[in-house]
Amino acid sequence: MTWRSQESGESERASTSKQAKAAESKQEEVVESKQAEAVESKQAEAAESKQAEAAKQISWLAGLDPYVALARYTVETYVRSGSGPLLSAEELAALPPEMSKEKAGTFVSLHSKGNLRGCIGTIQPYAENIAEEIIDNAISASTKDFRFYPVKEIELDSLEYSVDVLTTPERIDSINELDPKRYGVIVSRGSRRGLLLPDLEGVDTAKIQVDIARQKAGISPDEKLTLERFQVIRHR
Repeated sequence: MTWRSQESGESERASTSKQAKAAESKQEEVVESKQAEAVESKQAEAAESKQAEAAKQISWLAGLDPYVALARYTVETYVRSGSGPLLSAEELAALPPEMSKEKAGTFVSLHSKGNLRGCIGTIQPYAENIAEEIIDNAISASTKDFRFYPVKEIELDSLEYSVDVLTTPERIDSINELDPKRYGVIVSRGSRRGLLLPDLEGVDTAKIQVDIARQKAGISPDEKLTLERFQVIRHR
């Protein structure tokens, strides 16, 4: 065997060894990643189980969507006592973590016998967290919606609640970018602004959606406007 052939063979073996080590290292990274994911999944399951157990101990939370339960608890507390609820550490711990740790605009809607009884919300968050945002808007929906008189105690048992958590609105250029079943719309001109939530009964086209939002904002049909859209997570 010549010197050149020996050198070539050693080079090939070295290259093969490097490739094998690289493949082994990559495989180890994949295994470690899967192990980390498994640990995170178990931790999430444990936290969810702990939160569910805590919720069972809170009477107003039992068996209900926590977002809806908080809105209902708030309205009933406010109508009966004149002040909103002050959540204890135990009650906060019984809520999903995002409700006490994250911020988002929310809308609280009240219905009675199938008819709207109040709906007020915030496009951008103002409160410290989602839970506080729901509390503020639930009180407003039951007492400050100018279309209705304040909710009375005798009505409480007949009320149905829904809570919408909004995504951050995004500017759009055309009504063609709307889908009234998927997106809510915000129309604005100067300081005038109107919003309509998505997936509402009777609102089947983007034109109807925008026309209603225009009316709410006091923007006439011949005025130019700015369009924004958003999505919601709806809790019932």
